[in-house]
Amino acid sequence: MRLEDLQSRKVGICVSGGLDSKTVTHVLRSHGVEVLCFTADLAQPDEDDISGVVEKMRPTGAETRVVDLRAEMAEGCFEVLKYQARYDGGYWNTTGIGRAVMVRGLLDAMRAEGCDVLSHGATGRGNDQIRFERYTNVLAPEMSVYAPWRDPELLERFPGRKQMAEYLQAQGIEASLGDNRKRYSTDANLAGLSHEAEDLESLETSSQIVDPIMGVWPEKAPDRVESVEFAFEQGRCVAINGESGDAFDIMLRANEIGGRNGIWMRNALENRVIGTKSRGVYEAPGMEILGFALMSLYQAVLDRRASDLFRHLSQHISDQLYDGRYYDPSTRAAKKGIDALTEQATGVVVLGLYKGNCYFQALRDCPASLYFEEHASMEASDGLNPASSQGFVEVQSVEARTLALAGHIVLD
Repeated sequence: MRLEDLQSRKVGICVSGGLDSKTVTHVLRSHGVEVLCFTADLAQPDEDDISGVVEKMRPTGAETRVVDLRAEMAEGCFEVLKYQARYDGGYWNTTGIGRAVMVRGLLDAMRAEGCDVLSHGATGRGNDQIRFERYTNVLAPEMSVYAPWRDPELLERFPGRKQMAEYLQAQGIEASLGDNRKRYSTDANLAGLSHEAEDLESLETSSQIVDPIMGVWPEKAPDRVESVEFAFEQGRCVAINGESGDAFDIMLRANEIGGRNGIWMRNALENRVIGTKSRGVYEAPGMEILGFALMSLYQAVLDRRASDLFRHLSQHISDQLYDGRYYDPSTRAAKKGIDALTEQATGVVVLGLYKGNCYFQALRDCPASLYFEEHASMEASDGLNPASSQGFVEVQSVEARTLALAGHIVLD
């Protein structure tokens, strides 16, 4: 879809208030296109006041709607935690779930305003263009998608940020690259932050050029272990340190606790959907401590085969979420599978946090735990009789000897 295709259409533009957003909005309006701007409140840690986006966009002449998706974002975080949805490099799928929640919420708002085109500012080299497009296609198939940074006319006219700033200044709109601009870009939501681009594109640049927003680098964390107690019911955290709350409250508290202890500053060199590799530095302190605690609980209640199935389903959900396929049938089926596997994941987990590390301290009040000390003990106990293992070992030896005698065991 190109600029000339937007005549007689009403375009809902996803905006952040930055150079890209202001440039695209003004260009579309100058071509006579009817536009309405939308921004999502995802409890972004880097935004003191989301209404500031409205003020930033005002000089373009377009109205901006703020859509409150904080509760939906918190529920999205809890789903990612329950399904342990991590991607390349083991990082939490924070941007993936953010896009799934945001596009779904903004599409509802856009359709309510009569928009029939969604426009986004994602680059033609990244993952987000795929996510915006696919979620629009599956959730609002009657709507079209306009991607300005795949439109040859805009690409030629605005090859970089410098040209955008010059354009806006010529229209009397304040725009500056700034001399003290940070050396990378940041995308944020309640689950965490992803830092990428500019200086971070060089693999010779240390990840520690990033100035953490949600916490501190481990060396600046307190010189003591902080013990934290997490209560779970059916794989869902319901209280931290005995203080209950909804998903949003829990996430805010977890982010604060994990952040001050330098938890989870992660560098990743990931495989993008379109086949290229991308380098990012991620913050997700709350996700990490909640996810670590929950996995400690899963280890107690999932048997060997359930654990194996969980890993397969978790990987599928993570890949689907990364690829912009979170609402696809196979994702939904995998989620239901994990929902069934984790019905017994109820208990209290205590972790020790110290300078970027999580340590297991205790598990209690877990009625479905499959761990029994007497069965695992190296000491004499009333548990499993060690002598009874003889028959099991002998049965196993039949297969082992058969493989050897038939010549199936070959040493390199």
